[in-house]
Amino acid sequence: MGDNMDKVKKTVLHGWHGANGANMALFGNYDMPLWYRTGAKAEHLAVIQGAGIFDTSHMAAVSVKGRDARALLQECLSKDLDSCLGKNKTPLVDGRCVYGVFLNSDGTVIDDAIVYQLQPELFMVVVNAGMGGQIAAHLVKNAGARAVIVRDLTDLVGKMDIQGPDSGRVLQKIVKDPAAVFDRLVYFSFKGGFDDLNTAAPVQLLDGTPVLISRTGYTGEFGFELFMAIDSLATVWSMVLKAGEDRGVIACGLAARDSLRAGAMLPLSHQDIGAWPFLNNPWPFALPWQEDNATFTKDFIGGAALLRGGWDKYTLAFAGFDPRKIAAGDGSFVTLSTGEKTGTILTCTTDMAIGREEGQIVSVAGRKGFEAKGLCCGFVLVDKNCQPGEEVILTDGKRKIRVEIRADVRPNRTARAAMATMLT
Repeated sequence: MGDNMDKVKKTVLHGWHGANGANMALFGNYDMPLWYRTGAKAEHLAVIQGAGIFDTSHMAAVSVKGRDARALLQECLSKDLDSCLGKNKTPLVDGRCVYGVFLNSDGTVIDDAIVYQLQPELFMVVVNAGMGGQIAAHLVKNAGARAVIVRDLTDLVGKMDIQGPDSGRVLQKIVKDPAAVFDRLVYFSFKGGFDDLNTAAPVQLLDGTPVLISRTGYTGEFGFELFMAIDSLATVWSMVLKAGEDRGVIACGLAARDSLRAGAMLPLSHQDIGAWPFLNNPWPFALPWQEDNATFTKDFIGGAALLRGGWDKYTLAFAGFDPRKIAAGDGSFVTLSTGEKTGTILTCTTDMAIGREEGQIVSVAGRKGFEAKGLCCGFVLVDKNCQPGEEVILTDGKRKIRVEIRADVRPNRTARAAMATMLT
């Protein structure tokens, strides 16, 4: 590789992170904050009890535009765009977005993504850091003679997240006509746009900055992802921090992002999903299953391989009984209570907002005066389809911790809360 390929990348907020005491580390070839002076625990709890902001401009975006844009995404994305919204599975429309995965023909994961329909012939695909070029190339390869233009927008889109129950109260202070902006802004919907990624419903901040406000996030809590032109990001970051001063809003790093998403049972691409078939995991909603759970509502790349089956391993969520954790890695593994080795650890972190009372997991969000000690949680890839409540052992060969397979981890999450209750 040449020098340019090996060069560590920095977001436009890199200088701010350094000036504010961030502990930095490499993630997706970007030098990113792990935590600030406040510490990962305080940042995690801020999102559960108030609000925190995240620099997510390392994420990549791809635009897909043209008469055949939807058809191309239907072929390449696992989610059925013609049957995906609500209980009645209505088609994706302007102002709504969906989660899905891009698969290879053998059913293994290239990356996961959220696809936004800005206009009937214009979509924004948000993927993980460093994946913009690969997903754009995958789309171009499969476009054939279709009337579609695919653009890799890596490092051209500014993005930050504000997450936590106070998020809406903070954003109300800096958007023009907040009542209109937040009206009917349900989970996985969005309004606004900027530059070429525009919609019929513009949203501006008080200083006139055009933004796209999406009711999504990666924490399991109520909140928003904000998209804007890259040269507006530093200004918007400062505006949000200033508006949130009275509510104790703080900047949060990747450590809190990781512990929050694990407690919310959200996967990390290339770690919890990756070079194995996208089957037997906690995220079947990303696939277009028919009601019979035996066939799909559409054909898509990788779908036939999934239907053939043959994958006999299971990705399962777990939670421990105390904050101790075992790092994932080649020297770590999972055993049954009998001592029989059964699989590997994919993610193991500590959700500092939860603890146990009489055997039940309790969150600080749902119990006044409850002081959580934290519980380890994450995902394992195992040979046996253990049922919720069944216990397994995580070990690095020296230490062992007992954990419980779970259908859910952190209770009282607010991501889907009614907007009206989160703005009062």
